Amino acid sequence: MHAYGWRITAIAFVAAFMAATAALHGLPARAVETPVPQRIVSINLCTDQLVVDLVERERIAGLSRLAADPVLSAVADRVEGLRLLRGRAEEVLALKPDVVLTTAYSTPEVVALLRRLGVRVVVIDMASDLDGIRKAIRTVAEAVGGEARGEELIASFDRRIEAAAPRSTHRPTALAYQINSLTSAPGGLMDAALKAAGFRNVAGVRPLGPAGRLPLESLVAHPPDLVVLAHDPAQFRTVMADNLRHRAFRSLLTRRRHVHVPMPLWLCGTPAIAGAIEELGRERAALMQASADAVVRGADTSAAGGDQAAGSTAQRP
Repeated sequence: MHAYGWRITAIAFVAAFMAATAALHGLPARAVETPVPQRIVSINLCTDQLVVDLVERERIAGLSRLAADPVLSAVADRVEGLRLLRGRAEEVLALKPDVVLTTAYSTPEVVALLRRLGVRVVVIDMASDLDGIRKAIRTVAEAVGGEARGEELIASFDRRIEAAAPRSTHRPTALAYQINSLTSAPGGLMDAALKAAGFRNVAGVRPLGPAGRLPLESLVAHPPDLVVLAHDPAQFRTVMADNLRHRAFRSLLTRRRHVHVPMPLWLCGTPAIAGAIEELGRERAALMQASADAVVRGADTSAAGGDQAAGSTAQRP
């Protein structure tokens, strides 16, 4: 797809020097703070989005070019005018960053080179659940000198999740279906979103093929209460998305409640997933209302049938 990038800093030396100076003047070393980074670079799509959420634009020296891709990025509409990088080490070095942010699986050879050259690189763990997102926010916030902003972001995130949380114990079934017949199995971000919105992810109880694939015929034969389109087939014009364009799948969608949850909301562990949880929560509420309406209609039909039977009996001689 695409790549990522960065360069050198002396923050550790400066911090040590300031601490030593403080000690010479009889001040406690802990009173000396590390300078707040002024030139921040991210070379990974997921850290890009956290940086945009946590850092003022004037302190963002560069992001990966994937940050501007609306198919992948939840901040694509917020990065215009920022420097976008292909991920080469020389690009990053030219920016003279104070800190570079990335994830564990993002171009490790570039990370190793930057560190050898003395660049401060902070590697963020990829989140796979809501607690992992909170941890990632705090890690990035600490790296960029924005701890207070990080706690504000987490508080807002938690309020949105709480507002979307189910108010009953009933758990309708749901399954997130992706290109290449992939599902969102337990242990991932989409699974976390489904659970937070009050659904039971049936991918956890279905027999799945390699890489978590669910044959289309199995989905059509045993559909969940809610079908979640985790990808938009219009954005994937290859045979990999043919399962989402298949006539049998399109027919299923005419008979089963479904919703599209855009990939930028769940691809990375960021507060954007709250938007996915809110959308799923609305779908759950609609399912619950439809179920309640069906019960009322059934009761009305039974009552009407009983009245007709009583009337017939009363008319007999």
